[in-house]
Amino acid sequence: MATIPLTVRGAELLRQELHRLKHVERPSVINAISEARAQGDLSENADYDAAKERQGFIEGRILELESKLSNAQVIDPKTVNADGRVVFGSTVDLEDLDAGKQVTYQIVGDDEADIAQGLISVSSPIARSLIGKSPGDVAVVQAPGGRREYEILDVRYL
Repeated sequence: MATIPLTVRGAELLRQELHRLKHVERPSVINAISEARAQGDLSENADYDAAKERQGFIEGRILELESKLSNAQVIDPKTVNADGRVVFGSTVDLEDLDAGKQVTYQIVGDDEADIAQGLISVSSPIARSLIGKSPGDVAVVQAPGGRREYEILDVRYL
């Protein structure tokens, strides 16, 4: 399996979710299953079915998180020396040349992306068009909504 790039913050969030699933959610659903079993006939027990379904989801997510963390390449943007170029983990100030407004994005792993917080996935069209560019360069993005142009104003490694 290929390595999965994550920022330090993103790796920590996945570890926290894994800990919560293993130490809070898993024991809770095991308790719910035993309580449903105590009610008798399992063939028509909706509580039992719901708890078993929830258990399947939790166990699947635990396996997924363990796999991602074992294949993760954790990158600390503070330690990156990219000579001002846009790389994974960098925070980029842009001017949308079409709309005339400024935006700031940090390029993060797929699991960390949250556009509302200014976190864009490294595999998104905008991030792919920004990688390798420097302040003053113009990135042309073929987005689902059409072609957009962004001027790179500043690149920071926070």
